[in-house]
Amino acid sequence: MMSVVFSPNLRCQLPVLLVVFQGAMLVVFILFVNYDEQTSRPSLSNTTAAKDNRLYEIFPLFKDVNVMLFVGLGLMLSFLKFYGFGGMAFNFLIANFSVQWSLVVQGFFYHYGDGKISLGLENVLNAEFAAVTAMISAGAILGRASPVQLLLLCLLEIPLFVINDWLMNEYFHVMDVGGTVAIHIFSCYFGLGVSRILYRPELKLGHPKDTTSANSDLLSLLGTLFLWIFWPSFNSVLAKAGDAQHRAVLNTFLALSSSALTTFTLSSLLNKNGRISLVHLQNASLAGGVAVGITADMMMTPPGAFGLGCLAAISCVLGFQYLSPFLAKRLKVQDQCGIHNLHGLPAIVGTLCSIIIILFSPAETSGTDLHDMTYQNNGLEHRNTILEVLGNGGAPGARHRALHQAAALGVTFGISLLGGYITGLFLKLPCVVHPSHEFCFDDQPYFQLPKDSEKKTNSKDKERLLTQEKQV
Repeated sequence: MMSVVFSPNLRCQLPVLLVVFQGAMLVVFILFVNYDEQTSRPSLSNTTAAKDNRLYEIFPLFKDVNVMLFVGLGLMLSFLKFYGFGGMAFNFLIANFSVQWSLVVQGFFYHYGDGKISLGLENVLNAEFAAVTAMISAGAILGRASPVQLLLLCLLEIPLFVINDWLMNEYFHVMDVGGTVAIHIFSCYFGLGVSRILYRPELKLGHPKDTTSANSDLLSLLGTLFLWIFWPSFNSVLAKAGDAQHRAVLNTFLALSSSALTTFTLSSLLNKNGRISLVHLQNASLAGGVAVGITADMMMTPPGAFGLGCLAAISCVLGFQYLSPFLAKRLKVQDQCGIHNLHGLPAIVGTLCSIIIILFSPAETSGTDLHDMTYQNNGLEHRNTILEVLGNGGAPGARHRALHQAAALGVTFGISLLGGYITGLFLKLPCVVHPSHEFCFDDQPYFQLPKDSEKKTNSKDKERLLTQEKQV
């Protein structure tokens, strides 16, 4: 039996990092944070009218988003046989850490006035959207990074996400209610940039603990079902209440449903025995939700949403089948959770679809966001009419909006990839604790496991690890 050697650096760095962070958050909240008018006015009472408080409008969808982040994604990341606790618990850690950090960063960036940050439920919701980026990016290095490295990733990624999101809205006026570009593209290529820098040559030969079990795959599939059920809330919560939000729910559901059936179909076709891959099912069935986010509140036709879900699932399945091995072998990008296939490729498909809709949708089916767009231009409010955007004299306007969508995609790709590379260099510093090759994809260095569930590396695994080290 092989004894487990724990790193004293982990025992020191993780508690110190969390104590310093929580202390700093407490100071910032004491000095700068107040509740917004709806929750702090002296005139408010327990009988506040529903029309005066957006809690009644937002909270049901807010709960759905919480289920997705803390339950759905946590279960989905527990697919590794020896790293189930790490996948779920570290997702919980990253989520809370990132939400607190996002509240402060977004507060100073967007909501700082009169020396105070105004805090309401909408702020928390936006902070959770920012936190999602860090949670997705961490999936690329799942099991290969210590919790200290994961928290440092959050510290560096959240401010960059806020800056990129500001650029997308201030200069590109991107239409992206479900975060297809702002969240999925950004988090995907940021995570891949980090993963490229943290590349481990010894993992080319595989790892004995990089495996799944029937129970871990079942938990992960359960997480997929949670995400699938609540994804319409994720894509619609920021849409304008009423018709736009209604469209976002319907379009997202149709895209998710078609991507699920497409996944079953294509996965079975690609296997010579007609068997369905659990990896495909756990991921590609959600691809429609990623792709349709950017067009969710537009006046897409039902066939459009349905077809987009099919294309997204196809791109995801083919990505797992052919592109992931290429990235690992040729570009030295080890994508542990396949975030490029679930978030990157479907998001690109969805963004291209949004460009087509903007260019070719007639006025009567283009949606309110294309009929009436308001944005700041040199400090003056400018309101585009449908004639400026579409129609006979509006072709240049439509092309202009389409170019904005394409530019947002390109700029986000560049910022996130470069930011990921730089972040990876910080995470690779010798002073930052990181797991040895022996304890990658293993819960033992981080958790007090029940006696009957402690997992010991057998002799074959030890021989394989020694062989890998010699070959590398």
